[in-house]
Amino acid sequence: MPIDVIDHLVGVQEGDPVFALRLQRPEAKRNAQSSYDALFSSDELKHVSRLERLAIAYWAVALAHSNTAAHYGKLLAAESPQTIAALEAALSDAVTTGPYGDYPKGPLTVENVDGLHWTASPELTAALGIRLTAALEHTHLLTYRPRDASADALQTLLNAGWDTTGIVTLSQLVSFLNFQLRVVAGLTVLKGELR
Repeated sequence: MPIDVIDHLVGVQEGDPVFALRLQRPEAKRNAQSSYDALFSSDELKHVSRLERLAIAYWAVALAHSNTAAHYGKLLAAESPQTIAALEAALSDAVTTGPYGDYPKGPLTVENVDGLHWTASPELTAALGIRLTAALEHTHLLTYRPRDASADALQTLLNAGWDTTGIVTLSQLVSFLNFQLRVVAGLTVLKGELR
């Protein structure tokens, strides 16, 4: 039986109550796994390499304080020990709390909250390159300040060497990871309650 990554991350097996619970929503379970497979087992790596996908994945879930960071960290370490080391060294300066940012001018501006606008250090850029560090900065934006996403932010990615297909894949990746870590967190709580 192929591994279902969410079952793996939650630590459930056939016969567990949470395993049975997930079987009640077979389409949701199948689609979540299909999304994971499409993003991480794709042969189409022209626009976003496997290393970039794993680095962005580790960065996104580590910024969110998710236990799933261990999974992506292990995959990234197997692909590039230098990259995981550089990301781990940079993480403490990037982790904060959120969400925050500014709404467009209007009634919601009373809810504007200021926060960290993280940019990669020169050392991290030297280690990982402009293209990947631009993606890490964009991931930080989407994780903590999604309301600040703008055409200028997308232009920054284009200037760093990303094309539109790569930017779409990057955005899908970050969106999927935020979905996945919430599902894993919820199922982990249920796992404790359904014992």
